[in-house]
Amino acid sequence: MGAGAWGHDYLWGLPLVVLTVMFHVIGLSFIPRETRRNMPFICDYQVVSIGGVTVSITILHCVEVFAWAAVFLHLRAVDDKRAAVLYSLNAMTAYAHTTVQLDRQWQLMGALESLNGWILFGLSAAFLFVLIQRIWSGEGSRS
Repeated sequence: MGAGAWGHDYLWGLPLVVLTVMFHVIGLSFIPRETRRNMPFICDYQVVSIGGVTVSITILHCVEVFAWAAVFLHLRAVDDKRAAVLYSLNAMTAYAHTTVQLDRQWQLMGALESLNGWILFGLSAAFLFVLIQRIWSGEGSRS
């Protein structure tokens, strides 16, 4: 398979990477608005608050997994919805524990999704780090 055969992977994969990163950043931008407004509560209930933020971030990741799965289905790179979601979640998380494979012509796109997952998880980790740092510094506490 020559480099020219990968053109479609990049044509579909790169815009999807950009769109999911933009979606992720927009989704994360809603969380600080709430944290600034509710920082005294967050400082008082740290574990519950971080849990709520983690659920919100997980929902963002799930939407992004489903977006990739929808594209794989559209391209007929996998046979069914379940396989598409399983493959997408596997690629996004670099879990590498599934027997689902993309059709040969779309395999580079799977690697692009994995790269996308690293970017998205990096953004999420950075976001959580800053939030925890703000909580532990006591910023916005009631005292």
